[in-house]
Amino acid sequence: MILFDRFVLPNELKVLVNTDMSTPLVSMVVLYDVGAKDEDEEHTGFAHLFEHLMFGGSVNIANFDEALQLAGGSNNAYTTNDLTCYYCTLPAVNIETAFWLESDRMLSLAFTPKSLEVQRSVVIEEFKEHYLNAPYGDLYHLVHALNYKVHPYRWPTIGKNVEQIERATMEDVRSFFAAHYYPANAILVLSGGITTEQVQQLCDKWFAPIPSPAKLQRSLPIEPRRTEYVREVVERDVPSSLLYMSFQMPGRRSKDYVIYDMLTDILSLGRGGRLNAELVRKQGLFSSVDASVDGTIETGLVSISGMVMEDVTLEEAEEGVWKELGRLSRISEEELRRIQNLYETDALYQELRSSRRAELLAEYELYGDANAVNRRVQERAEVTTQMLEACAATTFTRENCRSLHYRAK
Repeated sequence: MILFDRFVLPNELKVLVNTDMSTPLVSMVVLYDVGAKDEDEEHTGFAHLFEHLMFGGSVNIANFDEALQLAGGSNNAYTTNDLTCYYCTLPAVNIETAFWLESDRMLSLAFTPKSLEVQRSVVIEEFKEHYLNAPYGDLYHLVHALNYKVHPYRWPTIGKNVEQIERATMEDVRSFFAAHYYPANAILVLSGGITTEQVQQLCDKWFAPIPSPAKLQRSLPIEPRRTEYVREVVERDVPSSLLYMSFQMPGRRSKDYVIYDMLTDILSLGRGGRLNAELVRKQGLFSSVDASVDGTIETGLVSISGMVMEDVTLEEAEEGVWKELGRLSRISEEELRRIQNLYETDALYQELRSSRRAELLAEYELYGDANAVNRRVQERAEVTTQMLEACAATTFTRENCRSLHYRAK
């Protein structure tokens, strides 16, 4: 269980504190409610570009990393379709350094042409290295475009193309910051050797003075329900053919999300997962295969992907997957207990690290209820085989499927 206190500053910054005086370290997470879904279609990749710009210096601090490292800290960040998360860990005696740094860049970045050019170059090189010049580099661009037609999930976090990042201007950057980076649109979490009283004092000093507009209310298009099976076939110069099948599912805030997550555990968790046992070890259709949920807040995807063996066609591999999905009409109590026990062990392990506790609290607060982090094991314990079988029957249908055949030349 993750025990925590919660309070909200007058500028609407939400603050959560998990005290653990057994550690001399403190982890801080600042999560902003902004991701790739908040971008304009002609300016994609901005949320990720901003993740980089946030390390390029703020109004009073020229070098974020250097100041944090002098205090004995380490840090990083990540961007998804739904959020942007900045996190650091440092000795508790130096925690005020993190408050100083994070509050200053929430107040205002050092918007300079040099900073924009440096970070833009970094992002463009990342785009080229991982998406343009790497085997399977365009996979997720294809998957997003195939599965979404109206919702902004239809492009990946890195952006639609390099050209849009190249065209980013100082005016674009300033506008994006003003629209999304302010206290009411953020969640601050501290976990480790610090008390709530200390956090309140430091928040009053560093974060409370930052002005904040009212939180932006989104109006995103709703992805329509699917009515027909769609297959896309591409051919690339890659080592092995790859199959990627995706099915529409509710978003992360749905009460049924846990059922979909557990279905992927039945299919692919560990060596006991059905897909690995049947399609890899027994039939030899795939060299590797996996099932996953993407965990997006809006309408999401439950997907099955795998590398197909050289002497197997993509059509044969897909048919093998369909047969395994059909077998989800019967799930044993033993299988259910296996994935429940494995999840409980993993949940307990995650709670040992202050950095992960902080991330979990921030994520669940964004989902709508930080207290739900302590119900996640019990929620899975209450799921029955009948609930899993019913969900599989309505989800893994032909009309709900988008199938990408990524064929090796």
